[in-house]
Amino acid sequence: MKISVFWIYIKRLVRSKIFLKTLLFLFAGFILINAVLILLVFTGVFGKLPNAAELKRIQHPVATEIYTADSILMGKYYIQNRQYMAPGQITGTLKNMLIATEDRRFYDHQGIDFRSLGRVVIKTILLRQGGAGGGSTITQQLAKNLYPRRDHGFISMPVNKLREMAIAVRIENVYTKEDIIDLYLGTVPFGENTFGIRAASMRFFDKEPRDLKVEETAVLIGMLKATGSYNPTRFPEKALSRRNVVLGQMAKSEYIKQAHADSLRLLPIELNYRPLPHDAGIAPYFREFLRGELDQWCRTNLKDENEYYDLYTDGLKVYTTIDSRLQHYAEEAMREHMASLQELFDKHWRNRDLWKGIPEEMLLINYDGKYSKEMAREETRKMNVFTWEGLQEKEYNTLDSIRHYLQFLQTGFMAMDVRSGEIKAWLGGINFEYFKYDHVLAKRQVGSTFKPLVYLAALEQGISPCDFFPNDSVVYHEYENWTPRNADRKYGGYYSLKGALVHSVNTVSVNLLMEAGIDTVMALGQKAGIESAMPEVPSLALGTANISLFEMMRVYQGIANRGIALEPTYLARIEDRSGEILFENPTGETGEAISQPENAEVMIEMLRGVVNQGTASALRREFQIDADVAGKTGTTQNHTDGWFIGFTPSMVAGVWVGGDLQNLRFRNIEYGQGAYMAMPIWSFFMKRTFSDDFWEYLQDEAFEISEPTKDLLDCDDFRERKPFQFRPFKKLKEKSLLKKLFKRKKK
Repeated sequence: MKISVFWIYIKRLVRSKIFLKTLLFLFAGFILINAVLILLVFTGVFGKLPNAAELKRIQHPVATEIYTADSILMGKYYIQNRQYMAPGQITGTLKNMLIATEDRRFYDHQGIDFRSLGRVVIKTILLRQGGAGGGSTITQQLAKNLYPRRDHGFISMPVNKLREMAIAVRIENVYTKEDIIDLYLGTVPFGENTFGIRAASMRFFDKEPRDLKVEETAVLIGMLKATGSYNPTRFPEKALSRRNVVLGQMAKSEYIKQAHADSLRLLPIELNYRPLPHDAGIAPYFREFLRGELDQWCRTNLKDENEYYDLYTDGLKVYTTIDSRLQHYAEEAMREHMASLQELFDKHWRNRDLWKGIPEEMLLINYDGKYSKEMAREETRKMNVFTWEGLQEKEYNTLDSIRHYLQFLQTGFMAMDVRSGEIKAWLGGINFEYFKYDHVLAKRQVGSTFKPLVYLAALEQGISPCDFFPNDSVVYHEYENWTPRNADRKYGGYYSLKGALVHSVNTVSVNLLMEAGIDTVMALGQKAGIESAMPEVPSLALGTANISLFEMMRVYQGIANRGIALEPTYLARIEDRSGEILFENPTGETGEAISQPENAEVMIEMLRGVVNQGTASALRREFQIDADVAGKTGTTQNHTDGWFIGFTPSMVAGVWVGGDLQNLRFRNIEYGQGAYMAMPIWSFFMKRTFSDDFWEYLQDEAFEISEPTKDLLDCDDFRERKPFQFRPFKKLKEKSLLKKLFKRKKK
């Protein structure tokens, strides 16, 4: 009864003039409001609309790509992960699938599809049918991508829609339909901070868009409806369902046959997912170093008359000298050795206090440089931390976490072409994600790896490699009574200059430094590429200076290149997004002579002796390295730092190993020496390199040592000191020197 009365009231209301007038008033108001909004939008009240000239200059942000010397993508610098696609690179299948799914009347409208718009108004807004589809055309979506929506309060939706329509019409007047599709597919977001079809294709399938299969293309086009909901890595079932809808739309629009679409629907989604965040990819430590160099280049090079290049948005292509194969071998060698070395280090300190003598105040330093007591009193919480076995969940507070990460031994590795100075591999630590500090650039005491500079300076001063020096413990009174000590604590006898280097004799090395002159050695080091400060003290001969691996590699390259030091090269060329060369590193530079070539040749031969029978002989004995190699180990005081730098005729590589805190080290020389800590990484790297088809020639190269140099080095390493023998005068012969002396006195 009540329902009938209600309907009677409704019918009377509809027939009344008041209702009709109200309805007309509301409709007129709706039209008026929209007209006002349209007027305000077009007059720029809600933001200036781009004109034709601005639209013609559209260049959306494109990531800078970094490549190895062998053309492998190393990584990117970007705000938005977007890759440039030149006009005409979009395949017909990709275009057809986009149109069939997103805008079937794309070629029939001028930016606004009024049929779709009417459907949205009636079905979606009035009848509340959620599956009726959207009204935005591809051109409107392009407008939204190019000019993101703004917040205008409760009128945001109509204002932004009207802006997109207005911009879409202008885009259609400036660009062809094909250009619009190219622009759209270059700007459309795919989630995960990935923009454009090329970046998405590389991320999800590791393919260029032209190489995608039909069913793979359908996965990506299907994501455009809702990139989060249809992400195939997170929601594979939803992505599969959406892909099949796209294939159905292709058949419905007669771009493919129905039977073909049905067969493709039966296939699973097979991804080749290649996420590439900022810190992933090849040689992340090197890329972070390179970032600073490229930033500086961009700040000093104009893109046009008024604007400098932007590293993160201008789509530059940067080609480096890094070789992807050598970089991979370096990382493998590092993991193989450092994981086992860390295990040994942990056992070495088991049941002992590793942190004895290291106060909390040293570890809990806040950003203001002051000790933070609050962090020391923090409650523990669950956190995932790095281990060599993978991430592990631990109950740690901040202090626990700091100690956990500081207990890991670190490493720096670098490989360099001897004759060109090109850097081929760069490894700044054991894991860039958790340890950002680059140990290629870190300054640490270099130990005996500094000695070749002392010996080269001595040769330059005219000292012969077969000159003998006493192995005496000498007190240097003018230097606070300092006394050099040999590692084996053995003294006496005489070492030739050659033998002293082969066996890394400290007493002779200091003697040579003093004879050649501290200033002379320092000047030679600076000429060879050392920029760090060097102490003017006798202990400089033993490597007490804090110098980076990068600098020491320059020294050894100069020696290996027979006295010609080259500026290290790591940047080959820079291109813009269209392939035009903006910068190219000059080749064929002669470099700077740091010594006479014959003296550098003597040094090479003596450093070969270090490998063949000296402190680096484990290369032959333990690691079975048969190639012609020269090099030097280094161990610093209290076995804090372990070094090895070695070279073949064409390749020089160097390794440092130690703790970030110098207090954290092995307690004995057995494990703490450079031959044990650092040299295995060099050996593992070289063995992998020698096995590579491209680089195997390095194993067969031999140093060309001249016969005069060999003759110059033809002497013993060591001679025993003969004790003085007293002989009575009566046994002296008539012609003895003593009797002659007496005769001269009588006369």
